[in-house]
Amino acid sequence: MPTMGPGSAAHRYALRSVRGTGDRMDRDFLIDLFADFGPVTIRKMFSGFGISADGTNFALSLRAGLYFRADDQTIPQFEAEGSKPFQYQTRAKTVTVNSYWQLPARLFDDSEELATWARAALAAAQRAALRKRPKKRKAAKAKVATKVAKKRVTKKVATKKKPQLKKRSSS
Repeated sequence: MPTMGPGSAAHRYALRSVRGTGDRMDRDFLIDLFADFGPVTIRKMFSGFGISADGTNFALSLRAGLYFRADDQTIPQFEAEGSKPFQYQTRAKTVTVNSYWQLPARLFDDSEELATWARAALAAAQRAALRKRPKKRKAAKAKVATKVAKKRVTKKVATKKKPQLKKRSSS
């Protein structure tokens, strides 16, 4: 259901843009925007904010807009809406970040559908986190095994008995 009424987050955002107070979304606007989704944590990040739920970052609010985490399962939805992946410019080139896609503008007016997209973005972020964890665990286990092996070698060397010199008997 559209929520572009006088008190809605989308209405306040539109007014700020018209008044020339900038395109960047502030913390209060984001909290209002995600009200139907549920509680979110908003942290300062880069030139905007990182938005997370349950300890998982799933959205970025930057000068260029609002970007949701995406993966192979959700990218087709963004493409169907004509959205583009997040891009930034370095001195040498344009970098495309395919894991974050711009939220379709129409969703600012439909808080219930935005909440659905936010849940899908959170799920994509959680899937990405699961894919990363095993690699870290394997690397950590290998590191621990190497440290344990080194300690064993060190202990064996340290516990070897040194030959004792025979005492001469005084006769």
